[in-house]
Amino acid sequence: MRGEATARGGAVVTGLGTVNALASSVDGFAAALRAGRCAIGPVTGFDATGYRSRIAAEVKDLPVPPSLPPPLRRRASRSDLFALAAAAEALAASRLDVAAAPARVGIVLGATTAGMMAAETAFREHIDNPSRRYRRSRFVATPMATSADLVAHHFGVGGPRLALSTACSSSGTALGIALDWIRLGRVDAVLAGGTESMCRTIFAGFNALKALSLEPCRPFDRRRSGLSLGEGAAILVIESAEHAARRRACVHAAILGYGMSADAHHLTAPHPEGVGAALAMERALARAGVAAAEVGYVNAHGTGTPLNDGIEAAAIERVFGTAAARLAVSSTKSAVGHTLGAAGAIEGLATVLALRDGFLPPTLNLDEPDPSCRLDFVPRASRPATLRYALSNSYGFGGNNTTVVFGRA
Repeated sequence: MRGEATARGGAVVTGLGTVNALASSVDGFAAALRAGRCAIGPVTGFDATGYRSRIAAEVKDLPVPPSLPPPLRRRASRSDLFALAAAAEALAASRLDVAAAPARVGIVLGATTAGMMAAETAFREHIDNPSRRYRRSRFVATPMATSADLVAHHFGVGGPRLALSTACSSSGTALGIALDWIRLGRVDAVLAGGTESMCRTIFAGFNALKALSLEPCRPFDRRRSGLSLGEGAAILVIESAEHAARRRACVHAAILGYGMSADAHHLTAPHPEGVGAALAMERALARAGVAAAEVGYVNAHGTGTPLNDGIEAAAIERVFGTAAARLAVSSTKSAVGHTLGAAGAIEGLATVLALRDGFLPPTLNLDEPDPSCRLDFVPRASRPATLRYALSNSYGFGGNNTTVVFGRA
């Protein structure tokens, strides 16, 4: 696959890092996916009393890179710390020497909530006790660009830097932008992914929309009633195949192409015929030079909402045609929750692990498959599988759709 990626002007994944509700390492994440563990439970990060739904997938043990100076540690938001921990693991795994050519390494991260939790807490403390002084630095981490800035500063990344926010497709789009940069010759390597932390504003908003399930989400199930929120980060070190070969890097997978589209339909609801979702998959496959019949697995957006799952399943059937009967599809949101701006990266990582380690991540809590969703959704338990190509779908509010194509190394 490395030679194939080189011939197509593609790129390879040489480093992996994550912090999520299932695990604070890639190995732990892979083991949890294979074991079919679910991290969705009662919210503990803030008082969820009075909300319609009071569950989410929270990160319980947050590793902080020991090299992080105390001033940066105090200023960093929860989202920033997720990104720093994931980047540290990814860089260590890739053995990429950023300092050797810092201007040839870029960073692109997707996000939506950024440091909102810290700002909410500061405002709440001020309201409860107006005379108490609080650090204004707690608001420094609020902008979405801060995580990319902090990671670049800490690790000396001197190439192009970008923070993306296309709702829940943000970090899937970040992986695609990284591929573009490499194909255009702007960089040799990119730290690409996304980071997201829970916050009261988003939790309250989804509750107000009645979009949250009262129990752990059950994608593609007949009784599905909403999504479960999550938090975390995933960062992939993506390099040109030639650069990785020159330094004899370990390659986990190839990233071969991506496709984007916009529904131009509704601010929160997907297009009822899945036109945009299908178009993103079609464009991704065409740009990767991969036939639909060659794909063995799709990591679905699969939120567990009544609208999304049926529309996505129909779009997959439309794109894959008769090959859909042999296709495995699953939603890892059933294990780690919907991590919004980080979802595309965490699910992209799950897709890479499926290719690298030879297994299909399961769709948990899928007890009564929706008869209108006729695909193999890998219910309840993982399965061994030898895959050559796989897709990762990410869709977001506003009708933002992104699909990324990965290939086995």
